[in-house]
Amino acid sequence: MASNTSKTARASVRAGQAGQGGALSVLGEFKYLIPLNGGKHAYVRNLTNGKTAHLRTDSEAFVEEIRVLAAAGHAAKIRAEINNLNATHPGDGWDATEKRLVEAGVFEG
Repeated sequence: MASNTSKTARASVRAGQAGQGGALSVLGEFKYLIPLNGGKHAYVRNLTNGKTAHLRTDSEAFVEEIRVLAAAGHAAKIRAEINNLNATHPGDGWDATEKRLVEAGVFEG
């Protein structure tokens, strides 16, 4: 008897099951930061709770949100993403944002 589910659907289910155990398995690139307003604000996508926060990049709430993600093991990916944003949008202050996060000790440990 033939299965009614498509090959793509079965592959997607297998990929989802392989990622259980705290790891995230997504098709494509997952972005943690979505820059807004020339780098003054950003959406921060939090995988640990499934929420997306709209925050000022110079706020304490932004630092704490990134700290939560870094503590969950996403520090290297977030730092690489900030460096990529700085290279792509050099006038938006992402270098200053990274400096603030480093000074706050977000990427340590």
